Amino acid sequence: MKSKCLFFVFLLLWTAFSGTAADAETRLTILHTNDLHSQFLGLAPNSDYTPMKTGDDKTVGGWARIATVIKEERNSRENPVLVLDAGDFLMGSLFHMVSREEAYELVLMKEMGFDITTLGNHEFDLKPEGLARILASAARKGKLPDIVASNVLFSETDKRDDGLETLFRKGPVKPYIVLQKADLKIGIFGLVGTDAAGVAPFASPVKFEDPVEAARKMVNTLRNEEKVDLVICLSHSGLREIETKSEDEILSEAVAGIDIIVSGHTHTRLHNPIVKNDTIIVQAWEYGKEMGLLEIGVDQGKVSLVDYRTIVIDDSIQGDPEIHAAVNTAIDTVNKKVLQPYGLEFDKVLVETAFDLPIEQKETSLGNLITDATRWAVDKAEYDPSDPISRVNISIQSNGVIRDNILVGNTGQVTVADLFRIVPLGIGWDGSMSYPLVSFYITAAEIKKACEILTTVYPLKGSDYFLQFSGARVIYNPNRMLFDRVTGIYLEDEKGVLQPLDYSGADKRLYKTVSNIYNATFIKVIGDFTYGILTIVPKDREGNPISDLADFRVDGDHEQPGVQEIKDWTALMSYVGSFADKDGNGIPDIPDRYRDIERRLVVEASLNPVRLLSGGSYVTWIAFAVLIVVLVILVFAGYLPIRIIRKRKRNRIHSLQRK
Repeated sequence: MKSKCLFFVFLLLWTAFSGTAADAETRLTILHTNDLHSQFLGLAPNSDYTPMKTGDDKTVGGWARIATVIKEERNSRENPVLVLDAGDFLMGSLFHMVSREEAYELVLMKEMGFDITTLGNHEFDLKPEGLARILASAARKGKLPDIVASNVLFSETDKRDDGLETLFRKGPVKPYIVLQKADLKIGIFGLVGTDAAGVAPFASPVKFEDPVEAARKMVNTLRNEEKVDLVICLSHSGLREIETKSEDEILSEAVAGIDIIVSGHTHTRLHNPIVKNDTIIVQAWEYGKEMGLLEIGVDQGKVSLVDYRTIVIDDSIQGDPEIHAAVNTAIDTVNKKVLQPYGLEFDKVLVETAFDLPIEQKETSLGNLITDATRWAVDKAEYDPSDPISRVNISIQSNGVIRDNILVGNTGQVTVADLFRIVPLGIGWDGSMSYPLVSFYITAAEIKKACEILTTVYPLKGSDYFLQFSGARVIYNPNRMLFDRVTGIYLEDEKGVLQPLDYSGADKRLYKTVSNIYNATFIKVIGDFTYGILTIVPKDREGNPISDLADFRVDGDHEQPGVQEIKDWTALMSYVGSFADKDGNGIPDIPDRYRDIERRLVVEASLNPVRLLSGGSYVTWIAFAVLIVVLVILVFAGYLPIRIIRKRKRNRIHSLQRK
C-alpha cells in the first residue's frame, strides 16, 4: 500500500513537472515575404487578376490576397504572429511611379498588417532624396511599418544624403527594434548585403558597412545589452546555389547568435528552411507569389523549428476588400498623375500576343523585342539617312533590368501595366521616374569587350549581367580564356544584312551604341571591375571621351526646351504600337518573328586547341605562356629528382664495384 502511494505521488510530481516544461516553451509564428517590388496585382497579365472571386483565374500574387492570409493566420492562432519583409518592397510596377508622393507600398504594408521591413538595394533607386520623400510621405499619413536598417553609412561631407540621414535620426528607420511578444523579448535588425550594395549605384553618397561586421555589432547589442530571447535578421543579401557565394549562409556561419535570417534579394524559391550554425534561414521567392510561414518554439533560450511551409498566393484566396479598394484608388492616381500626359491608361490594351515571351538566362524573344524597341526608338529620334553615322549599330540590355514576362493569359491582350512591368526600373536625370536611354559611340574592339561581359562577367557575377542584343550576332566559345571568349561578331548594315566586324583593332571606325543610363554607366566602369581588361570609353561622334553620360540622353522631342527623355518603357510601348494589326480588330499584334529567338547569341563550345587559341587577345597568349612555363617547371621538377636518383644509383654501383 505504501509503495502504491509513493508511486502515485511520484506520478503526480512527474506530470506536474513535465507539464511545466511543456508550458515553458513559447510558440511564435512568423509570416514573411521579400522582394515585393510594388506588385500590388496578381501576375500575369494584370487584367486576368480577379481578387474578389475565386476559381476563375491563374494569376499568382496580389496584395489583397496577402492581406487575407495575414488576417486569417492571426485570427486562427493563440500564439503571437509576426509579419516580416526582407526588403525591395519598391520598384517594379506603375505604382512605384507615385511612390515619392503617395508611398503606397509602405502605406498598404502597414494596413495589411506587416510589422517590420528592411531596406533593399531598390529602395535606393530614386536616390537618397527620393527614399527620404517616400518615408516622409508615409509618415505624414501615419501609416508606416517599422523599418530596420543596420549597415547604412552616411557621408560626412556630401550633403545629398542629409535629408535621409535626418529621417534616420528622427526614428522612422532604426538600426534595430526590440519587441515584446507574449513572454518573448525579440530583437530584429536589417542588412543590405554585399551584392545588393554593389548594384545600388544611385544610393551614392550612401554606403553600406560590411554586413558581417554590422551583424556582429547588432548581435552583441541585442544579446548583451538588450537581453533579448530571440534575434532575427532581415537580410537583403540572398542565397545562391554555390555556397561560397550564398551570403546569408555565410552570415549564419560567420556570426553566432542569430536565430533566424529572413532572406531577400536573390528571389529564391525555398520550400524548406536552411539550418546552419543553429540559424534558421528562410526566403519566399518574389513579388508576393508565395508567403513563408515559420513556426518556432523558444524554451530557455533554445530555438527549435516546429514547422515551415509556403503559402501560394493564388486564386484560391479571396482578397481583402479594403486593400482591394485601396489598390483601385492607387490605379486612379497613376492614371491621373503618370499616364494621362502620355494619352495612356493603366488597363489600356496596346498589343496582342499569340505566344508567351519569357525572360531566361539565354537569348530570348523578349530580350530581342526590348532591344529592338530601344534601337527603333533612338533611330526614330536621331537617325538622319543622309548622315550614316547617326544610325544605331547595336543596342544592349541586361537581364538585371528586365523584370517580367509577357504572357498570353486568358485573352492574349497586353496592357500598359503589363508592358511597364517588363522594364520598370530607375530614375532619370530630369527627376522623372525610369531610366532614360543614352546613345554614344565605341570602337569595334570595345564592342568585343562589351560582349565579353556576357561571356565572362555573367558566369562570375550572376544573371543580372546576362546581356541581350539588337543589331548584332555574337558567337563565343565558353571554354576559351576568360575575357577572350568571343570568336565572332556580326553587325547589321543599313539593309539589315549581317556583316562581319573586325575587332582586332585595325578598324578605327566608331559605332553608335544605345542602352539605358544604368547599363551605360556599368559599361563605362566595367574596366574597374576587370582590372582594366574590359575598359570601354564611351565617346561622342567625333571620338572625344564622354565625361557625363547624362549629356547624351536621347531627346524624344527636339521642339521642346531641354531633354525630353525617352525611357525604356516608353520606347517599348511606342514600338509595339507600330506593329501591324493582323486580325483587323484594331489592336496591333506581336509579329511571329518574336515567337522564337533569332540566334543573336551563338554558343560554339569547343576544346579544340586551335579554336581555343585562334584570334586570341593578349589575355589568352599571356595565359598560354604562363601555362607553358608551368608545364616546363613541372616537367623539370619531375625530371631533376630522377636524374639525381639515377646519379646516386650509378655512384653506389661504382663504389660497390671498387670494393
